[in-house]
Amino acid sequence: MNLMNPWKKLRFPLLAAALFAFVPGSPSPAEAATQPADAIVVDKNGTGAYKTVQAAINSIPDNSTTTRTIFIKNGTYNEKINIPSTKPNITLLGESTLGTILTYNDTASTAGSTTNSASTMVRANNFQARDITFRNTAGPTAGQAVALYVSGDRAVFKNIRATGYQDTLYATGTGRQYYYNSQIEGTVDFIFGSATAVFENCEIRSLGSGYVTAASTDQSKKYGYVFLNSRLTKNGAGNQTVYLGRPWRPYSAVTYINTAMDSHIRPEGWHNWGNTANEATARYYEYGSTGAGANPTARVSWAKTLTAGQANAITAKTVLAGSDGWDPTK
Repeated sequence: MNLMNPWKKLRFPLLAAALFAFVPGSPSPAEAATQPADAIVVDKNGTGAYKTVQAAINSIPDNSTTTRTIFIKNGTYNEKINIPSTKPNITLLGESTLGTILTYNDTASTAGSTTNSASTMVRANNFQARDITFRNTAGPTAGQAVALYVSGDRAVFKNIRATGYQDTLYATGTGRQYYYNSQIEGTVDFIFGSATAVFENCEIRSLGSGYVTAASTDQSKKYGYVFLNSRLTKNGAGNQTVYLGRPWRPYSAVTYINTAMDSHIRPEGWHNWGNTANEATARYYEYGSTGAGANPTARVSWAKTLTAGQANAITAKTVLAGSDGWDPTK
């Protein structure tokens, strides 16, 4: 994200994090995923067909209509990964969430742009990833450094981790994305972009002061980021030092439904990014928030509380159905 104007005025103490616990119920390194019989196998130690993830991706013909699974054995794969729009219908399946790590350390300054800093870039449609950690290790003072960039339509992520600091997950484009039972962590604007995305049963972890979201939702889109039955937790963030979000563009849309919020969430909840005009267009909603960070009476006046009926109508299926009736929960 281009933070040049407003961000120059802000400085947050960023604290390095050590080892992170994962969402309860997700796989551990000891709970290995089953290797599909027809999968393309990647093993950095040489027992698979390929030693790198990118080599396996490159082996799949362009514009294939057949779903292909790439099974990645446990290990740390230090490589930039690109799944272009010409490689649809690919599934990356890790041997285990904490054991299969895709990582790199580019930043916006070293790579030339925030987008190009991504350790893993997904532009293809019908992409899936399960049981994998996506990581950017540039560090807490490196500025914008994306771990995972996703712009394809109908993208599904289950039991994954996305770890970084500023700009961890770039969920963007005009497509739809679904994140389930996953952990995303960072500091400043660490979930950002223009996609319509649902985060269900996820842990969203703040590693320091900042903002959880910076959505740039298009005005024509009903939904931007929707968090369902998830948790906002902290590991290094002080009490009341993190905002639920701020609008990267006018008409930014973010909704939290039945979300447990720890004490790091500020009482006012939302920030206008230093522009009062954003208050008239931002679409920020909550319902059923719990925990020390849930403070509906103290929220900014331009954020809204949903009714029970409105909240119950917002599900992964209704948000992501689109014109093709897509239901990623099946």
